[in-house]
Amino acid sequence: MAVVLAVFLVVAFVVVAVLLRGSNTGAIFELSDQIAMVGIGILLACGSLLFATPRVRADGEGIEVRNVILLTKRYSWLEVLSVSFPDGASFARLELPEDEYYGVLAIQAVDRDRAVAAVRALRRLHKQAWANQP
Repeated sequence: MAVVLAVFLVVAFVVVAVLLRGSNTGAIFELSDQIAMVGIGILLACGSLLFATPRVRADGEGIEVRNVILLTKRYSWLEVLSVSFPDGASFARLELPEDEYYGVLAIQAVDRDRAVAAVRALRRLHKQAWANQP
């Protein structure tokens, strides 16, 4: 969806830029205005592509989560109380101590069976890490 939105934004702003000079609004638009419109479309498209960047990586020691803003957080499995997907939630989350949680945007409800498989795999890794504690 993010790629489709990005393409739509660029196309829409290019069309507006092309039609800008021929508009009969009383304002005078120059080539620089057309270039600016295309530039705005490209910036908005790049912003929409940020929604395609969430990622989760997990191994026996912990989990690394990257959400929309390209910031990556790594948690040891011992810091994570559980991996949950509450009823009605849009995405999975890591339950942390002191009633805190961290969203995992890479695992979304719209992915249905893939989301279920991903949460089960994370729960297995979490359970193994806790079982290996002395």
